[in-house]
Amino acid sequence: MKVLILSINYWPEVTGIGAFTTYRAEYLAAVGHDVEVCTTFPYYPEWKVPQDYAGKLTASEERNGVRILRSYAYVPNPATSLKRVLHEATFIASSMVRAIARKRPDLLLVVSPPLGLAVNAILLSRLWRIPYVFDVEDLQPDSAAELNMLPSWALKFLYKVEKAAYRRAALVTTLTNGMRNQIVGKGIPPEKVELLEARVDDSLFDIGASEGSEFRQRYGLENKFLVTHSGNMGVKQGLDVIVDAAVLNRGDDSMQFLFVGDGAVCGRIKRRVAELELHNVRFLPLLEAKDFRGLLAASDICLLTQQKSVSEIAFPSKIVTYLAAGRPVIASVNPNCETAQTIRESGAGTIVAPEDGAALLAAIHEFRGADLREYRQNAQEYASRRWSSTRVLGHLERSLLSVAASVTHSLAQEGTIR
Repeated sequence: MKVLILSINYWPEVTGIGAFTTYRAEYLAAVGHDVEVCTTFPYYPEWKVPQDYAGKLTASEERNGVRILRSYAYVPNPATSLKRVLHEATFIASSMVRAIARKRPDLLLVVSPPLGLAVNAILLSRLWRIPYVFDVEDLQPDSAAELNMLPSWALKFLYKVEKAAYRRAALVTTLTNGMRNQIVGKGIPPEKVELLEARVDDSLFDIGASEGSEFRQRYGLENKFLVTHSGNMGVKQGLDVIVDAAVLNRGDDSMQFLFVGDGAVCGRIKRRVAELELHNVRFLPLLEAKDFRGLLAASDICLLTQQKSVSEIAFPSKIVTYLAAGRPVIASVNPNCETAQTIRESGAGTIVAPEDGAALLAAIHEFRGADLREYRQNAQEYASRRWSSTRVLGHLERSLLSVAASVTHSLAQEGTIR
């Protein structure tokens, strides 16, 4: 099967959609499929293109059996709502040019956001008479509405694009049951919407205490109780709650709050911490694989935070990583959201009210005085059961093959394939 993937994020990005698309593409290539990816140059979550890629309009490379076809996208910094629209629009246009020059594939796998890639999917699907699978990583119009990021006319337009994307797709896939239910609630037949969850990095199950000790020594964190937030530092994360907890605990030198990563609000959070003269908060950039494993092993508690206004169906990918590494989790989120439900089901942590620094700190102190071994065991058992690579990626391949086969059969009946 020849698959063309359209995704704005890809390797070497290590967080969010880029990581998801990369391991899916590389798995398909590893099991014998012909895979190409139309993407842009890496920029996320720093919103900055690395020097090795800067100034280029197109580039081609290959990694782990996947041909990577890069095309230009405007990358704003800071990334305001309107500038993000331009960012996505430039990629949608450039990737269309890049894709249309390729040989006809058997199937398109289109990753949203950006939702606007649905336009490319519809046009290419018609041109080549092939199906497309629309993979929804974020319900972009709903998120924009909740955060008041766009004017009403723009939201109406997005919802129209979303409706067309779902109705014309051969299959719609998404990350969680909550997201699936919401898509079905928009009038899409249930049998057309499949769950395609994140997969766990199986190597995380084997993280050892020695890796944590080495990390602590390397960064001068010996004897600290480490409370960590890693990954994207964006608006939806509501990271001020962690700063609020640190303010309340500023007299305790034995506890260190770590922000690891980058994102749209990273600069603002750093400035706030500096203004408050908080010595119990430290920032680290995105880490290479070895250091990231060490970070996870060293962290006593990992944090998941979201704004009150964030959708109940939002599901940060870091939860899969935290649980696979056996980290106890405190989630400062809406108690009815998908993240909270997962933490409760797994028995890997606890839930506190979002945007409440005092509640977050109280939970941290409660965990600090508890035996966390059961939380660690529960976390890894749940991650292995729900997100194993074999189950998740095997389901991906079967779904794509089924879509490609059904369309081939349909065309054969029409007499267009001989």
